[in-house]
Amino acid sequence: MQPSFGFLFDIDGVLVRGKTPIPAARKAFQKLLNSQEQFLVPVVFVTNAGNCLRQKKADQLSHLLGVPISQDQVIMSHSPLRMFKRYHDKCVLASGQGPLLDIAKHLGFRQLITIDRLREIYPLLDMVDHDRRPKALHAPAVELPKIEAIVLFGEPVRWETNLQLIIDVLLTNGHPGNPYSQSSYPHIPVLACNMDLMWMAEAHSPRFGHGTFMVCLENIYKKITGKELRYEALIGKPSEVTYHYAEYLIRMQAAAKQWEKPIQTLYAIGDNLMTDIYGANLYNRYLEENSRRGSKARLQAKAAGGTGSTAVSQEDEMDNPWESELASTAATNCRSVLVCTGVSNPHTEVPSDIRETITKTVFHGHRDFRFDPALVEPEHIVPDVDAAVDLIFQLENFMPNGNHRTP
Repeated sequence: MQPSFGFLFDIDGVLVRGKTPIPAARKAFQKLLNSQEQFLVPVVFVTNAGNCLRQKKADQLSHLLGVPISQDQVIMSHSPLRMFKRYHDKCVLASGQGPLLDIAKHLGFRQLITIDRLREIYPLLDMVDHDRRPKALHAPAVELPKIEAIVLFGEPVRWETNLQLIIDVLLTNGHPGNPYSQSSYPHIPVLACNMDLMWMAEAHSPRFGHGTFMVCLENIYKKITGKELRYEALIGKPSEVTYHYAEYLIRMQAAAKQWEKPIQTLYAIGDNLMTDIYGANLYNRYLEENSRRGSKARLQAKAAGGTGSTAVSQEDEMDNPWESELASTAATNCRSVLVCTGVSNPHTEVPSDIRETITKTVFHGHRDFRFDPALVEPEHIVPDVDAAVDLIFQLENFMPNGNHRTP
């Protein structure tokens, strides 16, 4: 039986909490595999995590869920940066944690400077921790080229160091060893991945995410300069470009299995109203508008009502085959499904009146995304991911003919 739909799974709060699998996840994935351990339906994992390579995340998921998963089924928050070719040969400052140099290399960046490396070259810039202050004053051992862009890959470990050095780079127009300049606005481009204010790990309550770090950076910059920090691109959920890339991977899986029926419906399963549900509903609007126009319009992944643009221009295109495919879509809708095992209602029953819940909700989305109650209203609400799979199979009238994998 050939499916006409695909799954987009969030990871944290849907399949795992920290390094612990959510019990319903293993049960759900038994239903998604046949007896040969092949997926019955196209599946892509869309996470806002960005502290590792796709292959490592695929290996982690394979181990935790007990199913074979390839890196081509995984989208990290930074994956769409492959399209931003015009920055790949420039000197770029990277903020985050994990193997940043390896991640950046796989994405195409060739001149990356990490915060730690910048601190080594200019030790006088990092002064908050008295124990890390330099014991002796000396001139920088090397002279850096101008830093032409900043990429925020994810939340760093030492926030005070990253905040200070990023501000230094912004206010010196890419020359952090110089005094602050009054003519540094508009500032050099800033590209940010993962806007999650909070995320769900093993703790009973959500933890700070990269969105919280971005709030700190934006407010410090505005307090010092009186101006808004502007983003050249906001990447990761809920940005449309991430869902567009996910749809491409879904189509490639269907093509590899030689399924002739087009994948028309995407089901995005997540635990966060402000990223998973907002992003799925925003992409659904794009698909509906694209369908109404009856043309294959180019993706304009722009923050709804925002000041920063994530549009993919011709200048940004690469020679990789998937980028040339981003101009077209096959899906006609993207359905949002909220599970209650993560950020949203992790310890309560399924809300009976979701509209009332949303009305009383404080908007945790990014500053550059307009709050629209309709965008944070899930089409379906279920207790967990296993219930989500059952619901979607029922909605699609999909019956695997008893050929699914048994535990």
